[in-house]
Amino acid sequence: MAAVPSPAATAEPTLRLRGVGRRFGGLYAVRDMSLSIAPGERRAILGPNGAGKTTLFNVISGDLLATSGSVELFGSDVTFMPARRRARLGLARTYQQSRLFLGLSVEDNIYLSIVGVKGGRLRPVGLPKRDGEIRERARNAARRAAIDHKLKEKVGSLSHGEHRQVGLALALAAEPRALMLDEPASGLSRGERNLLTDLLLGLDREITLLLIEHDMDVALRVAERVTMMHEGRVIVEGTPAEIRADQTVHDLYLGSGHRE
Repeated sequence: MAAVPSPAATAEPTLRLRGVGRRFGGLYAVRDMSLSIAPGERRAILGPNGAGKTTLFNVISGDLLATSGSVELFGSDVTFMPARRRARLGLARTYQQSRLFLGLSVEDNIYLSIVGVKGGRLRPVGLPKRDGEIRERARNAARRAAIDHKLKEKVGSLSHGEHRQVGLALALAAEPRALMLDEPASGLSRGERNLLTDLLLGLDREITLLLIEHDMDVALRVAERVTMMHEGRVIVEGTPAEIRADQTVHDLYLGSGHRE
């Protein structure tokens, strides 16, 4: 009897790229990129500096528009849709550099991120019932990012690793269907990397995860599939085990410490 495909295998992809390119003048940062990511999948995008990874993230999120090809998100063509509308569809992301209000508390940063995603024109946000609901969402997001013990502290007093946790909390507070993390382990200590890895492994399986990461130990533990980029193109794709064993990947990026 033939195997029954899993729901993720038969469902509409969370993200599908068809021949996506992004050009700056005459220079292509991303060229002819095709990619399909299933609901609930954990995918890592790896490659050296200059490979086009962050440009690709910016095209997916809508911070940049593709100059060729198409971007489909949750079954809809979003190629020319602005970032704020993609966020309201259920896409959240973090950035290489933390974008936080250093003079405000952790809770207030998360609170404002929720209000920002909700959007709309001028409206009251201090109504007790509405404010309480949003505050509870902010506190819950902080718990999920293991930063709830710092809720009342100003973000400017926190460590770099704690800034990363706040950034993750901001993204989770949007209750995303898909989460994109751009080098979340950058600059973290060993202990902070281990905490981050545990947090990512513990994410709800209903959230599709896409991450760029230079720390191979984090990326290859979290990801189920890996896409390796070089000079704006995909050069190899596979499971973490296949990536570790691939000679091209080994020669260009990983080194002997990651070979099986």
